[in-house]
Amino acid sequence: MTDETKRGENLPEGAHTDFSDSMSYGGYLRLTDLLSAQKPVSDAHDEMLFIVIHQATELWMKLIIHEIRAAMAALEGDAFGPAFKMLSRVARIQTQLIQSWSVLSTMTPADYLTFRDDLGRSSGFQSAQYREIEFLMGNKRRAMLAPFAETPAVHAHLLATLEGPSLYDVALEALKRNGFEVSDEVLRRDRTHPYQADDSVRKAWTSIYQKPDGHWELYELAEKLVDLEDSFQQWRFRHLETVKRIIGHRRGTGGTAGVGYLQHALSYVFFPELWDLRTEL
Repeated sequence: MTDETKRGENLPEGAHTDFSDSMSYGGYLRLTDLLSAQKPVSDAHDEMLFIVIHQATELWMKLIIHEIRAAMAALEGDAFGPAFKMLSRVARIQTQLIQSWSVLSTMTPADYLTFRDDLGRSSGFQSAQYREIEFLMGNKRRAMLAPFAETPAVHAHLLATLEGPSLYDVALEALKRNGFEVSDEVLRRDRTHPYQADDSVRKAWTSIYQKPDGHWELYELAEKLVDLEDSFQQWRFRHLETVKRIIGHRRGTGGTAGVGYLQHALSYVFFPELWDLRTEL
């Protein structure tokens, strides 16, 4: 072996190799636990893809929840700048999730059928984190707590989220604090139900859009919310198209109507006045 070859095998100067008294990369990220969490229940090649996509999605959703809750806390203190950064990050995360459906769509119907029956009744419909995101975004339906009745801690957490303010509730409170007329019926309504469009809110947002230079922070808040909903709906749409591509119109493993259920979900609008005013301006 030449000296040049030996030099090529050397570690980069200063690279640490002894972690007996310090944190390592694998230790910090707990990679032993993380990378041992993929447990296929069949011998099908494509099941690993299916597991990794869904586990990665759950990790991204964990970050979405972290950012939305932090953005809500910032908005409650009129700290608009930090809130904008967090909401922008959520929209970027959604971009990653949208692209992940493209990876999953490389699995054909024949591939999926090699392990579909082994999944039992497990389904993304039972994702507690997805349900939390829906509740935080304002799509609140008490019936959606039912799949979590057997896990008391998860059920209690989701119930608290259902009963608490949504991101849009916090935004509307910010409108009120900053001098805009927002109906008390809106601010004091039963928050366990989906939000319904209100004329006072529509007028407030319309005034902001008519004179954005005079209300720049609220104007930017409105656009961040539109960006967020736009990304969320693209995510839902790509989910719908991927399911349609792989299982057609068959029922989902969780018992829902599959494509039909996902199509219905696309019809819900989180921030209706922000879309309505585009026609009215």
